[in-house]
Amino acid sequence: MQLFSSSDKALWRLALPMILSNITVPLLGVVDTAVIGHLDSPIYLGGVAVGTTATSFIFMLLLFLRMSTTGLTAQAFGAGNKKALARALTQPLLIALVAGVLFILLRTPVSNLAAVLMGGSQEVQQQAQLFIQIRWLSAPATLANLVILGWLLGVQYARAPVVLLVVGNLVNILLDLAFVLGLHWGVAGAAAATALAEYTTLAVGLWMVARVLKLRGIDLAMLRESWRGDAARLFRLNRDIMLRSFLLQICFASLTILGARIGPDVVAVNAVLLMFLTFTAYAQDGFAYAVEACSGEAVGAKDRSRLLLIWHAACRQAGLVALLFAAIYALFGTHIVALLTSLEALRDAADRYLLWQVVMPLVGVWCYLLDGMFIGATRGREMRNSMALAALGYGLSLLTLPWLGNHGLWLAVTVFLAVRGITLWFVWRRHWRHDSWFANS
Repeated sequence: MQLFSSSDKALWRLALPMILSNITVPLLGVVDTAVIGHLDSPIYLGGVAVGTTATSFIFMLLLFLRMSTTGLTAQAFGAGNKKALARALTQPLLIALVAGVLFILLRTPVSNLAAVLMGGSQEVQQQAQLFIQIRWLSAPATLANLVILGWLLGVQYARAPVVLLVVGNLVNILLDLAFVLGLHWGVAGAAAATALAEYTTLAVGLWMVARVLKLRGIDLAMLRESWRGDAARLFRLNRDIMLRSFLLQICFASLTILGARIGPDVVAVNAVLLMFLTFTAYAQDGFAYAVEACSGEAVGAKDRSRLLLIWHAACRQAGLVALLFAAIYALFGTHIVALLTSLEALRDAADRYLLWQVVMPLVGVWCYLLDGMFIGATRGREMRNSMALAALGYGLSLLTLPWLGNHGLWLAVTVFLAVRGITLWFVWRRHWRHDSWFANS
């Protein structure tokens, strides 16, 4: 078996830009924290943290706009269907803009509710409400950017994620420094910086979309007509992916909530350990995005051999990267923890749970890859069902908490990743044996 075939190279061509752009995302959080952390009261940092968590939770539920767009676009791209390619852009873009306007209209009552649900002191809640109200003015741009990213990935525009994320993050960081430290706008400045960065990203994204449309021979007349037809399929797919995302969010939110119930030191330890999982997920998501585009193209062309080549290439390359992460965490995990915190007690506690961080890249890589396969094939219902079974496995594993403590929490996360991968693999194998994988497209 060839370790680095043309399929492997094609996969890396899409995956590497996504990996590089993904790892810039945590940088923005570091800058936000550093800038707001230099203000004269901790309530500002608390307000930004609560506001960011609340808005991120909602926007993550709408991540289906990116995922469904990638799958539908990649299939149209593979089939060479210009009309479907135009429809894969305009229909979700209309949904994004309508949803974004609703966010703006409802931002006052929703921001009040979100701040109260997230908790904190009255002063922190006030700052969080201020952040949310300004941040949600950019909702149309934020949601449209998800669609544009998904569409550009679907047509395999490899530079798109790098350009969009780097431009957006760079503008956000510069405006953060100008508004918060230069103009002394505080939390309002941080929110305004993020909102303006979203609109800047939207302008760049639309420019790239216009270039691709021209290259594909899709004109304005075709775009104007493309919003009609096959909307029911799009709504069903979005519904299933949204439910999947909701279950995912609930499981990971409970990790923090249950850790807090075990003890405040456990929350701090898990916050450090989650950096391992987050960084690994960002890297492996790069392969998942590449698989989405390549498998969607193969499904659109109904090319069985091409699909199998992509799957084998993804298993080889992502598997090697997972092994690399596991080896790094096993050999240098204690040193990484030391870089993340200077508290000796926290270091010692984190070191006791490092074994889980070594195991999880090897367990989780398969569910990330299979997510990409199923998104590319627009099989949202099966992804939803797999996530429901994984959430059930996660919940049952939590029954070990009285005996295992924090080890029980990390066991539950590992089971959650494993069940997702195993259930999706069984569905994938069943379709492959019955030659039914292309029926959904």
